[in-house]
Amino acid sequence: MNENVRQEELLVAYLSIWNSRKVSDGGGREVLPELIRRELLDENAHPRARKPVLEKFYLSIKRVMESSLSEEMKNAIVMAYITELERL
Repeated sequence: MNENVRQEELLVAYLSIWNSRKVSDGGGREVLPELIRRELLDENAHPRARKPVLEKFYLSIKRVMESSLSEEMKNAIVMAYITELERL
């Protein structure tokens, strides 16, 4: 159960950085990895305007590190990004 709370905290922190992201799923375990995968693949952009995965990774990590989140939360989100990047 502690892991579910942790996932929900990470999801809330992630959504606080990307204000325009909305979640209607209720915050299940798969939501954050799916949001990160979509971010890395730049699926929220028009196909002609999409950036390469590594560029999106860099921009996303930069945004996380420049946020006002706690260092622990930043590290957890960065690790989630790394995990998703390795799956692509």
